[in-house]
Amino acid sequence: MNLKDIKWVPKKNQMVLLLLFGILLVVIAIPTGDSTKGDNVSGNQAKSSEAEDASDWSSYEKNLEEKLQSTLEQMDGVGAVTVMITLKSSEENVVASDRQSSSSVTTQEADGQSQSTTENTTDTTGIYSQNTDGSQTPYVSKQLTPKIEGVVVLAEGGDNGVVVENITEAVQALFGVEVHKIKVVKRSSS
Repeated sequence: MNLKDIKWVPKKNQMVLLLLFGILLVVIAIPTGDSTKGDNVSGNQAKSSEAEDASDWSSYEKNLEEKLQSTLEQMDGVGAVTVMITLKSSEENVVASDRQSSSSVTTQEADGQSQSTTENTTDTTGIYSQNTDGSQTPYVSKQLTPKIEGVVVLAEGGDNGVVVENITEAVQALFGVEVHKIKVVKRSSS
C-alpha cells in the first residue's frame, strides 16, 4: 500500500471541527496590544490614588492644626500658638455586609438522660454595587476619620501650669486623645 493511494476525505462534521479549530487559532494569534502598557496604566492610577490619599490626610492634618491653633490662641493666657498633630491611621471605610444567623438544637438520649446541644452559625456576605462598566465595588456604609496619635502645642503661655492644664483639657475634649499623648511646652520668643 502506497501513501499516494490513500485518499482521506473529511466528513461534514469533521470539516466543521477543522473550521472551528482554525478560527480558534486565529483568535489566539491576534495581538491584543501591549499588556505591560495596561499594567503600567493601572499602576499609575494606583500611585495617583495613593498620592491623593496622602494629600487628603495631609490636608486633614493641616485643617485640624489650623482650627486648634485659632481656638487655643483665643484662650486667656495662651498667646501665640504653633500646633502639630500626628495621625495614627488613615481614613477607614466600613463596608456594609449582610449577616445571616441560624441556630439548631440537637437532643440526644443515652441511658435515660437527655442531652441537648445548640449550634449557632453566622454567615456574612459583603454588599457590592455594580458600576456601569460591569465591575463591582464594595458598598461603603460609613467612613471613619483617621485617629489622632498625638498633639504637640507650642504656646507662649506654656510655662504657666494653669494654661498648660487648660490647653491639655481642651485638646482632650476636642480629639479624645489620652493625656500622655498631649505635650504642651513654652514657645520660644524668637
